[in-house]
Amino acid sequence: MNQPGVPAGRDRNERDRKVTMYRNGSIYTAADPFATAMVVDGDTVAWVGSEQAATSIADSSMEIIDLRGALLAPGFVDSHVHLTETGLALTGLTLTAVRSANELLDAVATAGGSGIIVGHGWDETQWNDPTLPTLEEIERAGGGRRVYLSRIDVHSALISGSLAAAADLNGLDGFSGSARVVRAAHTAARLAARQLPESERREHQQRALQEAAAHGYVALAEMSAPHICGPDDLRMAASWNAQGGSPEVLPYWGELASSGEHAQSILDSLGTPVLGLAGDLNVDGSIGSRTAALLDDYSDAPGDRGSLYLSVDDVTKHVAATSLLGIQSGFHVIGDAGLAAVLDALDAAAAEVGEQRVRAAGHRLEHVELADQSAIDRLAKYSVTVSVQPGFDAAWGAAGGLYEQRLGHRSQEMNPFASFYASGVPIAFGSDSPVTPLRPWSSVRACLEHSNPEQRISARAAFLGHTRAGWRATKHRNPLMGQLVPGAPASFAVWEVEELMVQVADSRVQSWSTDPRARTPLLPALDTGNDPRCLQTVREGNELFAHESLRV
Repeated sequence: MNQPGVPAGRDRNERDRKVTMYRNGSIYTAADPFATAMVVDGDTVAWVGSEQAATSIADSSMEIIDLRGALLAPGFVDSHVHLTETGLALTGLTLTAVRSANELLDAVATAGGSGIIVGHGWDETQWNDPTLPTLEEIERAGGGRRVYLSRIDVHSALISGSLAAAADLNGLDGFSGSARVVRAAHTAARLAARQLPESERREHQQRALQEAAAHGYVALAEMSAPHICGPDDLRMAASWNAQGGSPEVLPYWGELASSGEHAQSILDSLGTPVLGLAGDLNVDGSIGSRTAALLDDYSDAPGDRGSLYLSVDDVTKHVAATSLLGIQSGFHVIGDAGLAAVLDALDAAAAEVGEQRVRAAGHRLEHVELADQSAIDRLAKYSVTVSVQPGFDAAWGAAGGLYEQRLGHRSQEMNPFASFYASGVPIAFGSDSPVTPLRPWSSVRACLEHSNPEQRISARAAFLGHTRAGWRATKHRNPLMGQLVPGAPASFAVWEVEELMVQVADSRVQSWSTDPRARTPLLPALDTGNDPRCLQTVREGNELFAHESLRV
């Protein structure tokens, strides 16, 4: 008999195309909530259905993979990553467990290798004594090597005296002679620390892509920008798509445009297509580094309201320019003052080029951590997608954590996921890796366990935000991306799970169900303390990762 989804009379090349059947598991699909089997023909989902039907259509031409109860679900999309930075963090000094200046200096002193010492992840709010080491202490610990140690949020860093000299920091905003650098001085120090040979940058990007594939990601939105890297780094990131064998890279470039002509000239100069002039085009900084722009003072730093890097006029011109070209623009914005500037700019751009043009361009904002209901309503008016990071709340949202230290009672307003959904603001989820790790189920769990119970969302909503919504945020033309239905691209991951259930965020009602008669596809139980283990990742029919136990 004909294989499902394969017409009779096809040519030889079509006959030789690989067909794989997955069976004896749970398939997360809207096509059939009871599905236990799926057939992939080449790069396409050809069929989903029951075990009984799978038995009748299986034949010797197929590779048949016994899922043994595993979950097969759409692959994850991370809506905000930095590939080279992630690779550097994975291979450099890991400082997340450091709890004092002395421990940090010890880590620097014991760093192996030669050349610059790169580390990531320190967070002084976790230290008993938040006093930072001096420029001279880091210089001594590094033995004269240049040292660059990014804070967990990557909006400030600790550096050595030799790196300060190499980056010529004297006189730059954000350098006071101490080891900690912010704003322009941090940008200069980071770029000086990133003077890497092409082969080394490629290794870092490949390491990041492998990490993503091993955790079920089929696509990553790369947020490049001039203050992070050069266009050559962006071109390298985009080039992985032609090579295959890795998650799809969805490239963005965050450079400010002053007119439609200027925007087009930026696009023409990059040497690779991008999805938009968006991403880490910074309106402000971060809460942890106290550079996010606030309407009121930081609770732990009276008189300090952070930094606004772009004016309303800057943002207006950029939004108007990109809207006229019909491409996405977007900005990194975290504080409420930063968001207010962007919202005022959206109003001004709409008055200049028309509200419909602004809405149609599908602009996006990254993070938007501090937003009240009036601001959320204004975002909805312009159909702005918000790319959020649930791991931020998991890391810093608990009572007594970073948000409360920096913002006091305002911390309850952070990361308003449920409010975004309720107001019709499209949201997509990501990690901002290396700020939080590439662990998608931990990110889904963070949505269920938000520090503010009023902002929790269901596992299903969170899962869709990490999969299908990630494609929509890029204005992808294929409406089937992120779904497993016949005709859809075969991009998915297989997960070893302890239990499957329906989970909601409201503790006042029944919080879970294992009954498939609810006709809602089941997701892994996320209250077990363990993330599901990835057994296989497939992008459009191509295997990116396979655990050794998959085909045993």
